[in-house]
Amino acid sequence: MKENRKLSEAIFELWRSLTRRRRRQLVLVVLIMIAASIAEVFSLGMIVPFLALLTAPDKVMANPLAHALLAGLPGASAQGLVIWATAAFCFAAIASAAVRILLLYVSTRYSRALGADLSLQIYRRTLYQPYRVHISRNSSEIINGVTHKTNVLISNVLQPLLTVASSVLILIGILGALFAISWSITLSALLVLGIIYAVIMQVTRARMQQDSRVVADESTQVVKALQEGLGGIRDVLIDGTQETFSTIYEVSDRRMRAAQARAILSSGSPRFAIEGLGMVFIALLAVGMSRGGADPGVVPVLGALALGSQRLLPIAQQAYAAVSLVRASEASFVDVLDLLRQPMPELASAGRAEPLPFHTALELRHVHFSYAPGGEAVLKDLSLVIPRGSRLGIFGPTGGGKSTLLDVLMGLLEPTEGSVLVDGVKVDASTQPGWRRHIAHVPQSIYLSDASIAENIAFGVPAGKVDLDRVREAARMAQIGAVIDTWPEGYRTVVGERGVRLSGGQRQRIGIARALYKQADFIVLDEATSALDNDTERELMQAIDALSRDLTLVMVAHRLTTLQHCDLLVEVVGGRVVRTGSYAELVLGERRSGASAPLGQAGGP
Repeated sequence: MKENRKLSEAIFELWRSLTRRRRRQLVLVVLIMIAASIAEVFSLGMIVPFLALLTAPDKVMANPLAHALLAGLPGASAQGLVIWATAAFCFAAIASAAVRILLLYVSTRYSRALGADLSLQIYRRTLYQPYRVHISRNSSEIINGVTHKTNVLISNVLQPLLTVASSVLILIGILGALFAISWSITLSALLVLGIIYAVIMQVTRARMQQDSRVVADESTQVVKALQEGLGGIRDVLIDGTQETFSTIYEVSDRRMRAAQARAILSSGSPRFAIEGLGMVFIALLAVGMSRGGADPGVVPVLGALALGSQRLLPIAQQAYAAVSLVRASEASFVDVLDLLRQPMPELASAGRAEPLPFHTALELRHVHFSYAPGGEAVLKDLSLVIPRGSRLGIFGPTGGGKSTLLDVLMGLLEPTEGSVLVDGVKVDASTQPGWRRHIAHVPQSIYLSDASIAENIAFGVPAGKVDLDRVREAARMAQIGAVIDTWPEGYRTVVGERGVRLSGGQRQRIGIARALYKQADFIVLDEATSALDNDTERELMQAIDALSRDLTLVMVAHRLTTLQHCDLLVEVVGGRVVRTGSYAELVLGERRSGASAPLGQAGGP
């Protein structure tokens, strides 16, 4: 009962996540289900008078009620009535089939549209999650949720639920007609059928829940294996570890498919046994009634029962298979709901934020940061002032907190303690979007999409809205424009997935061109020149140094020579600022004393 309650709560939660339009469409689908049920009853109800007129037309005409109903029809003779009955029966059968085809068409289109809605909703909510959330989970979990598990929700949960609803309504209609024909036989058959399905469901329930979790978990592992093997293909080829990754993929894929196969077997196998038993039941009933000297008028009743059973059993099996499929996909259903529960920031529907005023300085005031509550602090009482238009260089040992410091500067991470201020305004959840409008980030590893050079420089801009003049200017400033001009396709050159057709230096310069295209006034370069040779790096740094003094630059590098043109250098060790000064002061100070300069707070140039 607890499991049923959890499933019903999940279904109700899914209903609440639907838009008003989808809810109205679902009501329309239910109305068509009701129409299909009525059509089924009508077509089944026509079998009795049809068979009766075929087997004993005179007896039908002798019935006062039938005579009164049929007297007004043209050709009210026995032979004419057979034609009318045949036409009515054919019409009822065709109408029933047409309505069920319409139901299939409408429910399929509805499922497809709803699947697109849910997939987009999950993806959109995921994109709006804070950076801290993104770095705490595996991307394969999200990719699997947006693609595979959403498809599972539609094909193995929503469509089966619609099937169950449709089947129940049609079953009610068929049973109503059968009860009207012979309530005792129908009740006996219904009890036998219900007991068989109840026993099967009870026996397979535990295994289905287990297989449900296996499918949900292993499908994520399959995506993870694909991402890791293809993402690190260079190392895989060098190390010859193809079989290792193939084995990881094979184990998860086989487990997932085995669980899926067991679910299909559990949902589909009862059909054949029950359909066979149903036909045996009708045959034995017919023999028993004929040997007992039953009235010939019983033939229409037996025909109606046989036809009703022939329709009833597949629909009952369809409903059972749908319920089984829902139970087998319950874990994936819950995982999708977890992704749908991701909170959306209040500003998400407000459109693009206006830039936060930035005229004076960015200040970090006594900032502490730790990734986990109560965990070790990565930044410790760090204070820093970055005047607008300054060039700040940050250096220090690996693991000293430089990357975390940059994430705090860019508003990707909120301090655990302390505050980040832009012209005295605190950067928090409400002002972060406005502050990020100023920022362009050039990381050590540049992400490039499988698109043209122009589209990668104008990353995030629709292809039809790319300003090619701005693209060319940004590429020229990033010291890659001359190279691009020598390529046959120029700025239309496709870079390949993750830029595999470009050298490391070319990828870095495209990343810098991307920042310049954005026309941001606060540019963060995180080891952005690490892949460049000395001559190219020197040319690039000269180009950066020649940029307008309205631009604020923050650069992280391991080589102090890369930062020699910065106004101020800051050394970060153990999450603290331990030294500040110009390049000459720090380098000459070390050479003269062989020791670190005094501790100090970073200020303006």
